[in-house]
Amino acid sequence: MKEYLRQLMRQEAGGLIREYLVREYLQARILESLQDHGVFLRWAFLGGTALRFLYSIPRFSEDLDFSLITAGEETRFGEVMAKVKRTLEREGYQLEIKVRGGKTVASAMVGFTGLLYELGLSPHVHQKLSVRIEVDTNPPAVAVLETTIVRRHVTLNLCHYDRASLLAGKLHAVFGRPWTKGRDLFDLAWYLAERTWPGPNLALLNAALSQTGWTGPAMTAANWRRQAWKRLASLDWERAREDVRPFLERERDLDLVSAETLGQLLLEAG
Repeated sequence: MKEYLRQLMRQEAGGLIREYLVREYLQARILESLQDHGVFLRWAFLGGTALRFLYSIPRFSEDLDFSLITAGEETRFGEVMAKVKRTLEREGYQLEIKVRGGKTVASAMVGFTGLLYELGLSPHVHQKLSVRIEVDTNPPAVAVLETTIVRRHVTLNLCHYDRASLLAGKLHAVFGRPWTKGRDLFDLAWYLAERTWPGPNLALLNAALSQTGWTGPAMTAANWRRQAWKRLASLDWERAREDVRPFLERERDLDLVSAETLGQLLLEAG
């Protein structure tokens, strides 16, 4: 498996892109290990990395985000992470997994030590490359699920949110996140620019907003676009662009993260 990574590195010139490709390959291997241990009978894949693996959004992502298929179901999170660790250590990776359970969102940080040095991407032998894994253990029970077979470094059979539910999740992040995250804005623009993408799963969006203390109006087919624009209009757009810039495959895609572009995408159909 490491030889595949070395071949991948030889195909790319840019140092930062190489690092993101290494992380993406490790994400794929973690997903494969989770799949082998039956996780996708209980967890659904969502978030930015799901967009990357399922729909080839042209930006890299750092985390693996999941939601329990049935709220309150036992995650066996620590046990699953221990199995992932054993699987990857058998292949020669040196890694450390720090698990945090007992909260609504179970999380783990999977750190690969020395791999960037081994691949010639860092002069520091002990530098870590990390992948965060998060599982929402109390999701609203109104998401719609699909299963898709994809090939990205490895072959995966992924249980995931459908397109309308993925958009609802992103809108929830846009409405609820207390800071400017350019990756949210890029993803939202990417969704809206895809004319065949369905509107958000409003039942999921409203349930998620209710869970996180939303005090604004309920989202409807008639108002969600204007409510989103109201949230976005006063953001620090330059800060947002700098947040997303390192993750983009193409510099020109930074043009999507602007008040003009997102205002047009949101309001022209509103």
